[in-house]
Amino acid sequence: MSETPSWMETVKNMAQTAATEQGCLLYDVEFVGLGKGRTLRVFIDREDGNVTIDDCSNVSKALNEVLDADENLIPGEAYNLEVSTPGLERHLKQPWHFQKAVGKKIYVKTTKAFESAGVTDKKWKAGKTVEDVLESADEKGIRFVIKGVELNVPYEMIDKAKVIFEMTKGQKK
Repeated sequence: MSETPSWMETVKNMAQTAATEQGCLLYDVEFVGLGKGRTLRVFIDREDGNVTIDDCSNVSKALNEVLDADENLIPGEAYNLEVSTPGLERHLKQPWHFQKAVGKKIYVKTTKAFESAGVTDKKWKAGKTVEDVLESADEKGIRFVIKGVELNVPYEMIDKAKVIFEMTKGQKK
């Protein structure tokens, strides 16, 4: 993983402040694109998960104000600012992201086989991906229990992870 530029750390701190002032949680920040297609994406959430359009608008306005005050903060050409929720199939990066996803089906891809995390079950020890209901998450890692087999995955082994949206009975398509 590459090191985050210092200006991006400053932007994250500004986004954190803007989100907190609006009663929201800063979920993630990313800067994507090149040239005139550059976009600063800020993802916000709430403890109850109910982010409104007004929340996104208010965080956007608050962050835009502080970013405009320091025109030289973000190097390069103009960029667009987008503020939204992380969505239904949200990427999971921080321990608290996983903790909010306990009880939901998630997809995880690891950098090493599960065997390196102590899994001895033949079916799982050579595996590097799992898609199942997340049983628990703490500050060290996550835990699945699949057909009686326990999979404990430390965060440092996780390459990618996201929530899998499943339509339940009673939901309209």
